[in-house]
Amino acid sequence: MKHIPQLILDSSLPYLEDLAREVGEVTTLASRDFCPERVAQADALLIRSVVHCDAALLSGSRVRMIATATAGYDHIDGPWCDAAGIAWRNAPGCNAGGVVQYVLSSLAAWSLERGVDLEGLTLGIVGVGHVGGRLAERASALGLRVLLCDPPRAEREGEEGFLPLEVLLEQSDIVTLHVPLIRTGRYATAGMVDEGFLAHCSRRPLLINACRGGVAPTAQLLRGLESGQLRDLILDCWEGEPEISPELARRAFIATPHVAGWTADGKWRGSRMALAAVCQVLELPEPRGLWDSSVLPQPAEPVLDLNSLPEGERILRAQLHSADPRGCSRLLQAEPERFAEIRHDYVFPREASAYTLRGVRPEEREPLERLGFRVQD
Repeated sequence: MKHIPQLILDSSLPYLEDLAREVGEVTTLASRDFCPERVAQADALLIRSVVHCDAALLSGSRVRMIATATAGYDHIDGPWCDAAGIAWRNAPGCNAGGVVQYVLSSLAAWSLERGVDLEGLTLGIVGVGHVGGRLAERASALGLRVLLCDPPRAEREGEEGFLPLEVLLEQSDIVTLHVPLIRTGRYATAGMVDEGFLAHCSRRPLLINACRGGVAPTAQLLRGLESGQLRDLILDCWEGEPEISPELARRAFIATPHVAGWTADGKWRGSRMALAAVCQVLELPEPRGLWDSSVLPQPAEPVLDLNSLPEGERILRAQLHSADPRGCSRLLQAEPERFAEIRHDYVFPREASAYTLRGVRPEEREPLERLGFRVQD
C-alpha cells in the first residue's frame, strides 16, 4: 500500500490546511502542543518560530523534513538535523515586504507628526539583504537619499556601493537596522548599538530597529536619547522581549511588539513557501492553487482617492492608508507589560499591492508604483 505522507501543521499558519490536505494526511497542533509523542510518526513538520526543533523533540522520530514559514531559523538546530538526516528549510524574504511597509509607514507618520520633510534626508540602511535591499529600492519614493552598509556583502561583491558603518552613521539623518543577530565572529551584530556607534551619530539620527532586539541594547538606546545623539526611536524589536523596558517604550516615537513583518501577504508567502519546500523534499506534487492570492482578506478600504488627501501629504497619507503602526504603538506604550498579548491580537494588514489609488497626478505615478500600489488610470 502506498504510504500517505503524514504532515503536522502548526495551527497558527494561515491559509494552508486545505492545500496541505491535497498532498498528505494533516494533523494540526497548537505551537505549545508539539512534543516527541505527537510528532513521532510524522514525515514532515510545518512550523513557525515558536516550535523548537532539536534532539529533544525529534530524536527517534520518523520526521524527514521540517519547513518553517519564517525567514528566521534560530529555532531549528540545523547541525543536529543535518547529522540526523532531517532536511529543513526556511522561507527567506517572506516577511520582507511587511518590514519594508512598516518602516516606510513609520517614516510617513514621523514626517507628518514631527513636521520633518523627508525630501532630501539621508537614510542609512545597515544590512542589505531581503529587507534592506527592498527598502533601498523603495525609499527614494519618499524623497530619501539612500546609503548602504553591509560588510559581508562588501567583502563578497566589492566595496562599490557600500560604506563602512562609521561613515554611514556620520552622514545619515535616519538609520535603520536590518541585520541578523550574530553573537560571535568578525561580523557579530549583537550589541551593535554601543558607545562607539552612538559617537558616530553626528547628525542626531532617527534610529529604527526592525530586525532583532539584541542588536540595540536598551541601556544604549536610552543613553543615546539622553545625550541627544539620537533624535528619535522607532522600535519593533526589543532586548529581552516580551519583558521590555517601559521607559524605552514610552520614549520611542513608535513602539510595536515585534510585528513589523506581520502582514497577511507575508504570512501567505511564508506558509506557501513552507509547503512548497515539503513537496520538493518529499517529492510530492504541489497542490493546485498553491500561489493563488485570492484567499487573502480584502482591505476594508481597498480604493483610495488621493484628491481627498491634504495637499503636500498625498503620498505620505497613501502610505499610511496601507498600514499605520501608530494604533498598535499606542497600545504597547500604554501597557508595555502586555507585549505578548498585544502581539497575539495583532490584526495583519495587507501590503500596498492590495490597494488601488485614484486621482493620481502624473508626477506621483512613478513613486506610488514603486511603493507597490496599483494606480488607476
